Amino acid sequence: MASSHHPPSHRTHVPLPSDSGGNPFDNEASPVPIHIVTDASQLPMEFLNPSLERQLVVGFDCEGVDLCRHGTLCIMQLAFPDAIYLVDAIEGGGVLIKACKPALESSYVTKVIHDCKRDSEALYFQFGIKLHNVMDTQIAYSLIEEQEGRTRSPDDYISFVGLLADPCYCGISYQEKEEVRLLLRQDPNFWTYRPLSELMVRAAADDVRFLLYIYHMMMEKLNQRSFWYLAVRGALYCRCFCINDNNYADWPSVPPIPDNLITEGNAPEEDILSILDVPQGKVGRIIGRKGASILSIKESCNAEILVGGAKGPPDKVFIIGPVKQVRKAEAMLRGRMMD
Repeated sequence: MASSHHPPSHRTHVPLPSDSGGNPFDNEASPVPIHIVTDASQLPMEFLNPSLERQLVVGFDCEGVDLCRHGTLCIMQLAFPDAIYLVDAIEGGGVLIKACKPALESSYVTKVIHDCKRDSEALYFQFGIKLHNVMDTQIAYSLIEEQEGRTRSPDDYISFVGLLADPCYCGISYQEKEEVRLLLRQDPNFWTYRPLSELMVRAAADDVRFLLYIYHMMMEKLNQRSFWYLAVRGALYCRCFCINDNNYADWPSVPPIPDNLITEGNAPEEDILSILDVPQGKVGRIIGRKGASILSIKESCNAEILVGGAKGPPDKVFIIGPVKQVRKAEAMLRGRMMD
């Protein structure tokens, strides 16, 4: 791996599954460097130039101010088994982020992330990057829960803090995340300040350093059907808020149903993404008092329904799920608009 031009002053642990069965969180392993990257030359060449021969799995996240199409992406974090890279978009600018475009769009680099939607939107509208080949741990968690017979209520999406606390994965508390959230509420520009403080470096690294371990744990649990749904939903989540005029024609295609899942009369239903335009003044009718209206629709349909909300786009509703359930949700939503 390449290293930064200056010896890293920050280090942390990246827990990985152990063949010996030892506790990966006991911190006995050697800490890995945290590199603050302001120039593409500081990043590993195998990341900048993805190839079939050297496929990668990296932990991935972004930090910024009001992260969406209109916000400011400040840091992009990459976790490798032997190093963490904090790609500084403030100091390195668009040239640095766009140098990562081949990797972020590559099928040869798996990006492990928790809830990719807004990160993908920021990358697309601010840098023209179409995030591809993600392993979204939020989606994977829900699929594993369904696979093991547990049901969840609509809007019951596992947070990253909740995922880390789950004893099936890490079983650790992440109190520092709450500290950073409090600072962000007090000062939304927290991630724009330079030089990066010790807290900023530690918080940014903590958001990705556990992802490779969680990835390996989840991949052991996912069956073939769930693994395919994970790939499909990851692709749909990436493009969800990235609305364009050509119906995503320039995006990578959604993975088709594998032949080994097509059995007579038992092929899985394909998921789709549908986007509904909401007439001005009708969003309130869809949401209802304290969210009661949209919650009742979610409870009636096996589909995810997302409202653009404050980050936008405010006049759209996004529906992801099996075709029949998406059409049912569309009909119910249109009915609410007409009330």
